[in-house]
Amino acid sequence: MHNATIYCHSLHNKMLSEIKKVGYVPVGLGSGNFSEEWLKDDTLINISHKNKYYAEYTFYYWFWKNIFPKVKDNHWIGFCSYRELWGNKKKITENSKFEDVVLTKMPSEWEKFDTIIGEPIFMNDLKFSKLIKHGLLSLARNPSALFKLKRNLRFHFDMWHGNGNLDKAIDLLDDNEREDFRQYTRQNVSFSRGNMFVCRSKKIINDYFSSIFPWLQKCEKIFGFNLKGYGKTRMYAFLAERYLSFWFNKYTKPLLWPVIFFDITKKFNEKN
Repeated sequence: MHNATIYCHSLHNKMLSEIKKVGYVPVGLGSGNFSEEWLKDDTLINISHKNKYYAEYTFYYWFWKNIFPKVKDNHWIGFCSYRELWGNKKKITENSKFEDVVLTKMPSEWEKFDTIIGEPIFMNDLKFSKLIKHGLLSLARNPSALFKLKRNLRFHFDMWHGNGNLDKAIDLLDDNEREDFRQYTRQNVSFSRGNMFVCRSKKIINDYFSSIFPWLQKCEKIFGFNLKGYGKTRMYAFLAERYLSFWFNKYTKPLLWPVIFFDITKKFNEKN
C-alpha cells in the first residue's frame, strides 16, 4: 500500500500467502513456528513471553522498541489481525474472497485525518440469553442494565472479564486520565474492537504506547498472570481495547473505519 505499512498479526503460520497477497506485513505472535518471511515478536527487545495475556500488544511493544525509531513521520502505520481486518466497504457474501473485501489502497477520505480507528461495536446489541448466562453477577450489581441504554462499557467488562476488575485497573491510571476514563466507561455503550488503529503521526503513536504500556505494567501487580479462562487470561489485551477507544477519542480526532471479521483459517481447516 503506497505510503502506508499495515502489520497483520497471526498465531498461525498458514496465512502467509493470504496476508502478503493484500500487501500487509505478516507478523507471527508468540512461540509459533514461523518462517523467516514473518516478523516475529520474540526477537531483539521484546515481551513475547506475555503474549498469552497481552495478545497483539506483545508485537506492539516489539514494534515500538525495535522498528518505530526508524519510521518516518507522515507515513501511515497500521495494525490488524488475521481475523479482524480493515475493510474496503464492499459487501461480504458467502463467495467473497479475502483479497476482494480487505483494504488494499489508502482511501482518499484518510487524507484529512491523522488517526483511524475501527467503527464501534455496541454493547446494547448483546442477546438477552447471553446477558442472563454470563451477566447475572453484573446484573445483581447493576439491575438497570436490563435496559439496553444502561449496558455500558463497565457493565460489559465486568460481565466478561471479572466484576470490578476494570475499576481496579482505572484506579492505577495517572491523575490526568483516571476520572475521564472512568466516566467514559460509564457513559458509553460502544467501543472500537480489535485493538486496531492506523496513524501517520509519530508523536501520536509514541504518546499512545508511552501511556498504555506503563499502565498495563502497573496492572500486572494487582492481576498477575495466574488468570483462568479466556476472558480473564487476556485481561491486559481487553483493558487495552477499551483504553484505545478512550485515548484516541480524547487526544485525537479519529476517522471511524469499517472493520471486517473474515476468518481465513476456515479455508485451511476445511482442507484438513
